[in-house]
Amino acid sequence: MITGSIVALVTPMTSTGEIDWDALDKVVDLHLDKGTDSIVAVGTTGESATLDCNEHCQVIKRVIKRVNGRIPVIAGTGANSTSEAIELTREAKEAGADACLLVTPYYNKPPQEGLYQHYKAVAEAVDIPQILYNVPGRTACDMLPETVLRLAEIDNIIGIKEATGDLDRAKELIENAPKDFAIYSGDDATAPELMLLGGHGNISVTANVAPAEMSQLCKLAIAGDAEQTRELQNKLMPLHDSMFVEANPIPVKWAMSEMGLMGDGIRLPLVPLSEQYHEEVRAAMRATGLI
Repeated sequence: MITGSIVALVTPMTSTGEIDWDALDKVVDLHLDKGTDSIVAVGTTGESATLDCNEHCQVIKRVIKRVNGRIPVIAGTGANSTSEAIELTREAKEAGADACLLVTPYYNKPPQEGLYQHYKAVAEAVDIPQILYNVPGRTACDMLPETVLRLAEIDNIIGIKEATGDLDRAKELIENAPKDFAIYSGDDATAPELMLLGGHGNISVTANVAPAEMSQLCKLAIAGDAEQTRELQNKLMPLHDSMFVEANPIPVKWAMSEMGLMGDGIRLPLVPLSEQYHEEVRAAMRATGLI
């Protein structure tokens, strides 16, 4: 089971929106150095919605090559077309990914049976560990716990990234899912509490800018050290909040540019962070010792 701090990696880009391969190598090396437990390549934070299929697969391959087996690489292969999700998942398996993360089909608004059949079809088509991803605030599609528990019975569906921030829902899943089914947070603000309830890790935006701190936070929470977990989380909360002053990944990419990790590139229809938020994000970074 993949556990701990799992970064939802950004895809570095030049000012013209081209993928910056050298910067991608640089941020992967940062995570290897700072204790990140696993990397998600081309998840939604990696701007999967605006990378074409070839770019999507090339970024996954580049990350896998750079990591070179030192930590697990989870490939983002979700799509709102089941056939496209199958194609991307096949490509990820061939590239050597350790697992795949599949966001719920966005815009389509499938019913719960449609979600079940979608994920079942991908799981049956590609023999690779697969992680469900529920983020209704971005997809307009909410996968309910009863559907998750049905899918958890499929052998190669091994976990879920639950990004609602709903701890009651997380507790329900932790208590009722098979013991080898991983429950990951996808919400930095509530992730420590989910892990203290028995969750297995955090697929994090904040880990892009504070990998060492998020690695330590996850270790404390998974070990059940509530006091130290909450103390560290309190220090990190301004940073978590600042990463969502505008739509993700706008703030985190701007912050990484400020840290000198990459340029300021982002793809339309997203644009760089509005100037009105610059000092707010800088202040949170200063408070955490990042700049």
